Amino acid sequence: MSDFEDIQIFVRVAELGNLSAAGRELRHSAAVVSNRIARLEERLGVRLLNRTTRRVNLTTEGDVYYRHCLRILAEMQEAENAIANQKNTTRGPVTLTCPIAFGNKYVAPIIPKFVEKNPDVQVRLHLSDRLLDLLQDKVDLAIRIAELKESSLIVRKLAANKRMLVASPSYLKRHGIPKAPGDLLHHNCLLLRFPGSRQYQWTLLGSQEEGPVTLSVSGSMDSDNGEVLTRWCLDGHGIALKSHWEVGEYIRNGQLQVVLPDYTPPAHAVYALYPENRYLPTRVRAFVDFLVSEFGGTPPWDKS
Repeated sequence: MSDFEDIQIFVRVAELGNLSAAGRELRHSAAVVSNRIARLEERLGVRLLNRTTRRVNLTTEGDVYYRHCLRILAEMQEAENAIANQKNTTRGPVTLTCPIAFGNKYVAPIIPKFVEKNPDVQVRLHLSDRLLDLLQDKVDLAIRIAELKESSLIVRKLAANKRMLVASPSYLKRHGIPKAPGDLLHHNCLLLRFPGSRQYQWTLLGSQEEGPVTLSVSGSMDSDNGEVLTRWCLDGHGIALKSHWEVGEYIRNGQLQVVLPDYTPPAHAVYALYPENRYLPTRVRAFVDFLVSEFGGTPPWDKS
């Protein structure tokens, strides 16, 4: 029977496509990882990976074996989670991912409060505006601010969140105030761009008679970081589509002005997502409950 650690190493190599990357994550040298894969292939009598100088790819047999290994690892994790839940222990790591600006502003500041109440839990916060695959990237929990698609993930709503178009008074003084959605086509629109982003198209909800309007907007500057767009907007470089949690304080103090207030983008609530699992670790469940208690009711960005 194959050594369980060999299976774990093989799965991470298959997912990362690189021996060195898998070795760094698992704290092994690339040589050790290569030897463990070779040992596994020798036991099975088949080649699992095709190797090049830069990347490794699954063979046909390797793909079949990989899918079976995922099930084995998932069942092992369920077994461990079931035991942990029976013991009712709140201990171990909680890995979560969330957007950079939201994480900096609202999540990072409250994590010490959770850890103080749960000293045996280690919270590992990964900030990224890109959407990670929770299963492939071994993430327990994600905070997403989006219109969610159907998936196998469990979803809990944390807070409501309005969105709006905003610009600085100086920009609007120089370029004029848009009166109708079509006017945006003649303005410098600041866009959030990264693989999978759809922000090059803005959808605005008007009156019931008009219905939604979708525009392919453009501008001279874009970024994969929401905080950069907010700064450009504050500095008078264009119009941005932002969430209220990002710009509420700037609207209240007059640094930004809502554009086309009668045409609002669809709201994107704040959600917690985690993999479907009958035996969700107590530590993860406790952290989700903590987030609900912190953001439930009136969210912090709606408090003046």
